[in-house]
Amino acid sequence: MTCGVITDGPLKILKPNTAIAVIEGAPQMVEKRRNEWTGGEKKKENVDNVAKDILYKTLDKNIFSKIKMCPTAKEIWEKLIQICERNKQREENKLPVAIQKFENLKMKAGETLSEFDERFSSLVNELAAPGKEYGNREVALKLMKALPRE
Repeated sequence: MTCGVITDGPLKILKPNTAIAVIEGAPQMVEKRRNEWTGGEKKKENVDNVAKDILYKTLDKNIFSKIKMCPTAKEIWEKLIQICERNKQREENKLPVAIQKFENLKMKAGETLSEFDERFSSLVNELAAPGKEYGNREVALKLMKALPRE
């Protein structure tokens, strides 16, 4: 039931509209007033709060600050989808830049081998994050080509 609240929105407690005469088909439904709710209906209405609580507990502070103003679990979920899609797109945009850096990598004049190794490893890790991985042979060849002849 919690999952439905996240994807479909808060549950509405309905009752048949007795003010309108129905000739054919099912009666028209209207929202029940809170003072008419049964115990089971009160529990159903609280499911959105339970879903919001579950979502809140799984988020870090940075993401929580972006969704805390959303009034329903459904709106929180939709905002999280937007955030994740933007992050994925950002990562995909970084890949061509990282590949170009890797292809043009050379050891700088005055740079120690330790500094170069740290920069090289960082770049290889940056490439692996969005899914571009080079084999050991390719990495070793690039490393050798990036070092100065001396």
